[in-house]
Amino acid sequence: MHISELNNSISTLPGIGSAKQALFARLNIFTISDLLQFYPRDYEDRTQKSTIAQSIANQSGKIHTIAQIVGHEWFGYGKMKTLKLIATDGTGLVELVAFNRPFMEKTHPVGQIAALTAKGEIKYGKYQSTSFELEKISDGGELSAFTGIEVPNSRVFPVYPLTEGLTSKILSKTIQAAFKQFSLGLENDLPSQIIEKRHLLSKKEAIRQIHFPKTLSEAIGARNTLVFEELFLFQKTLAEQAIAHRGKLPKIEIDTAESTQKQVPEEEFVKNLSTRQKNLLARLPYKLTADQMSVIALMNEDIDRNYGFFDFKGPAPANAAGPYSMRTLLQGDVGSGKTLVSFFASLRVIDYGGQVALMAPTELLARQHAENAAKQLEALGVSVAYLTGNIKTKGRNNLLEALKKGDINLVIGTHALFSKNVQYHDLALAIIDEQHRFGVMQRSAILDKGRTSVLATDKYAQPPFREPNLLMMSATPIPQTLALTVFGDLDVRTIRTMPQGRKPVVTYLSKAGNERNAYDAVRKELRVGHQAYFVYPAIDSSSSFSAFDESGGSLQSLKSAEESFNFLQSQVYPDFRCALIHSKIDEESQNQILRDFRENKIQVLVATTVVEVGVDVPNATCMVIEQADRFGLAALHQLRGRVGRGDSQSYCFLIYRAGITENGIARMKALHETTDGFKIAEEDLRLRGPGEITGTAQSGDLQFKIANLARDEKIMLEARKEAFSLYAT
Repeated sequence: MHISELNNSISTLPGIGSAKQALFARLNIFTISDLLQFYPRDYEDRTQKSTIAQSIANQSGKIHTIAQIVGHEWFGYGKMKTLKLIATDGTGLVELVAFNRPFMEKTHPVGQIAALTAKGEIKYGKYQSTSFELEKISDGGELSAFTGIEVPNSRVFPVYPLTEGLTSKILSKTIQAAFKQFSLGLENDLPSQIIEKRHLLSKKEAIRQIHFPKTLSEAIGARNTLVFEELFLFQKTLAEQAIAHRGKLPKIEIDTAESTQKQVPEEEFVKNLSTRQKNLLARLPYKLTADQMSVIALMNEDIDRNYGFFDFKGPAPANAAGPYSMRTLLQGDVGSGKTLVSFFASLRVIDYGGQVALMAPTELLARQHAENAAKQLEALGVSVAYLTGNIKTKGRNNLLEALKKGDINLVIGTHALFSKNVQYHDLALAIIDEQHRFGVMQRSAILDKGRTSVLATDKYAQPPFREPNLLMMSATPIPQTLALTVFGDLDVRTIRTMPQGRKPVVTYLSKAGNERNAYDAVRKELRVGHQAYFVYPAIDSSSSFSAFDESGGSLQSLKSAEESFNFLQSQVYPDFRCALIHSKIDEESQNQILRDFRENKIQVLVATTVVEVGVDVPNATCMVIEQADRFGLAALHQLRGRVGRGDSQSYCFLIYRAGITENGIARMKALHETTDGFKIAEEDLRLRGPGEITGTAQSGDLQFKIANLARDEKIMLEARKEAFSLYAT
């Protein structure tokens, strides 16, 4: 029997009544399977003796020794009265502070010899411990007679996440009972050839050693086996999904300094472009980068294959269980030219006669994309439309009718693109910008619009019909471990090369109170004709409340954009025109402000994170982010990406608050040391973990029982290789 099939209730185990069942339920443990797969989060190695003197000298805080209680002391008054046990092992003294344990005065009297396990620290000039265990060896005697014996309980102890009322001792005893009763016929979840090839443990032995290791090396070996198994089964599922829906295994471009994507000679690249793609290339005032050409060529192959299979012009893809479609995640740093690449993909589909929908998370970004598309594509004979929830009824009805008839080639908008009353004639490509802002269900909803297009429901009612292609874009590079999981069934393409002439943004850190230095530096840039952004964490005084920072920092008041705007305009930059923009300002006013900023009618734009994406003003050379420690790494990197988009040197000033946390310091340091979005993404994963970066809505179920994506990248790669090899042709 496989461990997942052990669905017996834990109430079948001795000593587990309704009260204990309720405690286990708090940890989501209901069945024997849940219990045996409730893995330790750490281990405490008590196999080595550690004296008090060694603990102090090594600054480890770890004590595991034979000690004698040589005194009792009390401090505090009334309910706060607390006992201190003074203990020595002959090498030094430690004060054991027994909070809420006055009974220890009787259970561990002066003179008692006991096994002592503790975590010590220097406090008030004394070596103390508030986390300790004592196990009586003798009621008394000479300590020297006991110092040579082995310390009782000298073994490796698993450390589990617990809940109030459920001790580690009860949990371990329950797991032991379950293992004894149910492990005999436990089957392996990994193929036997992989277990043998990888020198892994059997499932039964891995479960035994993860919960009851004799040594730390046993625990590590068991963990590695179970991590590999979990990631292998996950990757196997991804491979099966990819084959079923796309007819091929996905390809992940590894995030290394040197791209592994196939580089395409320019002559060959141009030769294989479609008519409108060639026309767009001819209109560009600059050359595409090598990575842009590479990604466009790869997507052209996918789109051609999509139409080729649909029209039965060639053999079906190997292993295809249904219609083939492009499924690509395009990642690239801020300003690397992803939007232009998406326009090339759109033209490929439009030249085949299909429609394209480009979905952005905000109206501001959607409108900017629509304006850029109109400027670059309408001259090529492409009909571009803009659709959001704010379009007036009459104009909306006309637009929806044109979309249904196929008169619109490219529609750009927000969530409105998959509204109930929106119908497409032949939606062949869905593009999702800033994909992390959308959930799995929203991505599925836009694809469903392609499956229910007029052509799909009319002419091609019987499968196989062409699946809509999908292109997701991210300006926040995805760490490789997340790319292999959250997007493991997609082709991940990467643009690393930046357009020529771009200079890295110089980043300065400034402590609150020294803002004037940043203000003066910005003034110098304004005087030579450049522009600047000032970004704040709150809109107005009503939202400028005292709050903890995102990493648990101290309670501090947030600066508001409205109050700061008045200050900057009247006291700091009275000779320049300042403007304020945030999400409470209506869309039409926002657009006018941004137009004026692009035309340099406004020199200082005071904002919230509404300018985080989609604002492209090459003349803006300064980004000032106040209370920067309030923002996450991804947001800071995106905001910094609003400058450095022209030929001039640009600057970013991160002003952080007093009392910044260690996590906040790490974020500031990462931004100061590099402008490489890929390195920043890896640091973000390390600091926050995959759950906070992706969110369950974006990533689906990533609740691994034992694997840790930030730590297990190498195992992930090996597991993926083995899983995919089962389906390789």
